[in-house]
Amino acid sequence: MEQQSVLTLFFFRWFSIVGTVMANGSSDEDTDISESEISEYEDKSYEELNNGSQNVKTSDETFTCPYCPKKRKRDYLYNELLQHASGVGQNSSQMTKARDKANHLALVKYLEKDLMTVDVPSKDSKPVDENEPSVNSDEQFVWPWIGIVVNIPTRWIDGHYVGESGTKLRDEYRSRGFNPVRVTPLWNFRGHSGIALVEFKKDWPGLDNALAFERTYELDHHGKKDWFANSEQKSGLYAWVARADDYKVNNIYGEQLQKMGDLKTIPERMEEEARKQDILVSNLTNIIQVKNQHLKEIEVRCHETTNKMNLAMNEKDKLIRTYNAEIKKMQSSASDHLKRIFTDHEKLKFQLESQKNELELRKIDLEKREAHNESERKKLAEEIEENATKNSSLQMAALEQKKADENVMKLAEDQQRQKELLHAKIIQLQKQLDMKQELELEIQQLKGSLSVLKHMEDDEDAEVLKKVDTLQKDLRDKEQSLEELDALNQALIVKERESNDELQEARKALVDG
Repeated sequence: MEQQSVLTLFFFRWFSIVGTVMANGSSDEDTDISESEISEYEDKSYEELNNGSQNVKTSDETFTCPYCPKKRKRDYLYNELLQHASGVGQNSSQMTKARDKANHLALVKYLEKDLMTVDVPSKDSKPVDENEPSVNSDEQFVWPWIGIVVNIPTRWIDGHYVGESGTKLRDEYRSRGFNPVRVTPLWNFRGHSGIALVEFKKDWPGLDNALAFERTYELDHHGKKDWFANSEQKSGLYAWVARADDYKVNNIYGEQLQKMGDLKTIPERMEEEARKQDILVSNLTNIIQVKNQHLKEIEVRCHETTNKMNLAMNEKDKLIRTYNAEIKKMQSSASDHLKRIFTDHEKLKFQLESQKNELELRKIDLEKREAHNESERKKLAEEIEENATKNSSLQMAALEQKKADENVMKLAEDQQRQKELLHAKIIQLQKQLDMKQELELEIQQLKGSLSVLKHMEDDEDAEVLKKVDTLQKDLRDKEQSLEELDALNQALIVKERESNDELQEARKALVDG
C-alpha cells in the first residue's frame, strides 16, 4: 500500500504541474493580483469556500477543483485534490499567477481544516491485507524492473542442459496479465542454467506488473523466501523481483543484472521522473514561448504583407482606371476620325456626282451634233444586222430540224422496244392464263375427290382419311398458287397499262415537236 501511495503522489505531482501550465495558458486574459495581495485574496477565497459559494465536493468520495474548470480531469480523490492544490499554491514559477496561487492555497486550507475530519478516514482505520507485499521507500530495486525465475526444468541432451525457451515463458506470463517485455534464459558452459530474467516495462505500470508477478508466486509459497528456505525438495518455478541483494550477489543472475540495470529506490525514481517532468515542462514552456514569439513575428509579417497587398491592389485599381480612361479617349478619338472620314467621303461622292452629270450633259450635246451622220450609219447597220439575223435564223432552224430528226429516231427505237416488251408480256400473260385455267381445273378435281372421300369417312378407313388430308393440303397449296398467280397477273396488267400510257405520251410529245 505504501508503494501505491508513493505512485499516487507521483502522478498527483505530474498532474498538478501539467494542470498549472494549462491553467496559466488558458487564463492569460484574466486580471491578476500582486504578490502582496495573495494573503488577502486567500482569506477571501477561503470565506467563499466555507460559505458554499464554490462547490468542491461532488460525491462521498470524489472532489473537484473549482478554480480549474477547463482541466480534463475533474473528479479527484481527497489526497489527489490536496496534492493538486498544494502543487499549484506552492509553485514558484513565474508562469503561475498570484490569483491562482491564492485560490489554491485557500483550497488547501479548506480541505485540511474543514473537510479532513469529516470525509477522510484515518490510516489506522484502513484494513491491511497480510498477503499484500510491503514496499519500503528505502528499498533498492533493479531498474529497469526485472524479475528472477529459478528452478526451470532442464534436460541433459547431447552433453549440455536444455530447457524451456524464453518466448514460451513470456507468452505464458502475458496470458496471466503480467505483460513482460521479454524473458531471457541464462546459459553457462553446461547449457541452460535453469534461471531466467523477466524484463518489465520501465514505467510505473511495469513496476505494478512486476510486484503482481512477485505477489503471485509468494501467495503460492514459491517466492524468494521459500526458495532460500532450508526445507524439503523444491518443485515448480520460484520467482521474485530483483533487489539490491540479488544485484550484488556473485552468481550468474547477479552478473547479468549488473550488466542490464542499476539499483534505485522508489523515491529516487520519483525524483528522476519529477526532474524529467520539470525539464519537460520547462522545455515545453520555452518551446511555447518561442512558438508564441515566432507566431507574433509571423503575424507582423502577415500584417506587413497584407498592407503591401492592399497597396498593390490600390495601385492596380489606379492603373485599371487610368487604362479605362485611355481606352475611352482612344475610342472617342477613333470615332471622331471615322466621322471625319465619312464626311470627306460624302463630299468626294457629291463632287463625283456633279462631274458625272456634267459629262452626261456634254455627251448628250455631242450625240445631238452627230445625229445626222449617225442616222445614215444607222440605216446601213440595220440592214446589215437584219441580214445577219436572217442567216442566224436559218442556221438555228437547220439545227432544230436535225435535233428533231434525232429525237424521232430515238422515239421510234423506244417505241419498237416497248412493242417487243409488250409482246413478251402478252405471251407471258397468256401462259399465266393457261396455268390459271389448269390450276382451276385441278382445284375442281380435288374438290370433287374430296367430296367423294368425305362420303367414305363413315367407314373409318385410315387410308381414306390419310388421302383426305393429303387432298386438302394439295387443295390449299393450289388455291395459294392461284392467288399468287392472280396477284402477278394484276401486277403485269397494271405495268402494261403504265407502259401504254408512257408510249402514248411519247408519241404525243413527238407529234407536238
